Amino acid sequence: MTLDEAKSPPVQSSNNMIELLREAAEDGPLTALRIGDRPCVLVTGPEQTQQVLARRPDVYVKRGHRARRLLGDGLISATGEPWKSQRRLLQAQFTVAGTKRWGQHIAAAAERIAHRWETAVTAATPVDVGQDMRFFALDTIWRSLTGAALDEVTQRELDAVDTVVASLPTTAGGASDPSLAVDAALRQIDITAHRVIASARAHRARETSDRSPTLLGLLLDASEGDPHYTDRLIRDELVTLLVAGHETTAQTLCWLFVLLDRHPDVHEQFLTAYAAAPDTARRDALLGALVQETLRLYPAVWLIPRHAAEDDVLDGHPVAAGTSVLVCPYLTHRIPALWPDPERFDPSRFLPGGERPTHPAAFQPFGIGARACLGQHFALRETVTLLRLLLPAYRPSLTPAPRTAVFGANLRPQGSLRATLTRVSL
Repeated sequence: MTLDEAKSPPVQSSNNMIELLREAAEDGPLTALRIGDRPCVLVTGPEQTQQVLARRPDVYVKRGHRARRLLGDGLISATGEPWKSQRRLLQAQFTVAGTKRWGQHIAAAAERIAHRWETAVTAATPVDVGQDMRFFALDTIWRSLTGAALDEVTQRELDAVDTVVASLPTTAGGASDPSLAVDAALRQIDITAHRVIASARAHRARETSDRSPTLLGLLLDASEGDPHYTDRLIRDELVTLLVAGHETTAQTLCWLFVLLDRHPDVHEQFLTAYAAAPDTARRDALLGALVQETLRLYPAVWLIPRHAAEDDVLDGHPVAAGTSVLVCPYLTHRIPALWPDPERFDPSRFLPGGERPTHPAAFQPFGIGARACLGQHFALRETVTLLRLLLPAYRPSLTPAPRTAVFGANLRPQGSLRATLTRVSL
């Protein structure tokens, strides 16, 4: 494999990008190609992925994050020592044990959606599954950030986040969508973020004891002893947590309902097994398997760009400094040698005795290595909490069901997810 041999077809859209990558991946776990005039290496093999993301993170680095205009110097786009410091501050909040402190916020947000669906099924009115899943995920992280439920005014203001995310290029260095009002959306995000920071500071001045823990409070505490935490960095971390804390969860839930709608036989098998499950642990295992199989087929972070900071040899092939390295979980999760019949929706892969690979990088919906998604345990906890309330009680029928995926900054179903609800009897 040499860069002189690399393919260089035109890339006109993010969906053209996945077709280019899918074709390139047929040549093996490590493939050279060009995207425009950029030399790139596509990485799909688990061993090669582990080399890039886990074993050599100082060689394969983040550079020019595509969402920097939105996230600033927040945790996702930060690098070097600032990133290490910021991650140390937040990581204890998102461990398996740490997420328990946010359990009441997650439960309250889930009950809000369950009440919305109960009202809709009683009145025989449709729901928009996509909007409800985005509201749930945003409400959950908003409560964890501020201690307060998401109100309608703030929700409308934070629609600006979706506008900016929808405009983002698939990889760093690409062009944003010029048709969207991104500048106005960024101004609105700044206004909302600075307002809630000021409100939190005022509340802290009034309530000096018995403060309920919040993520924003943690950032404000840090600002009192660390000059690194300026108002701008607090804004950047707040927005980063908002974006990362709801985008991936919302899209995973959307895809789960799309997959159940496409595969009613799997839905029936799940309901039968759920009704027969002897205890909560077994029921949660069934829910978790649904979520994991959804993440296998539609990982929200479907493409992980890196930049070769120096010359290297990867899997016996030279990679020159300056090369773009694209790790693609979406394609790794579809390698037949790892995942038999990879296009089949089969949650039993993730139940005891299920057939799935053992290599740690064969399944990587949240990335791997030091920069793996900080909030993965939070995301899994909130997803299962909501599904406990919805799946045993309601069956949404999508009208019509989306058949196309949009491969942008995230991986989402194309179009709305309007649905009619019927009750489930277990």
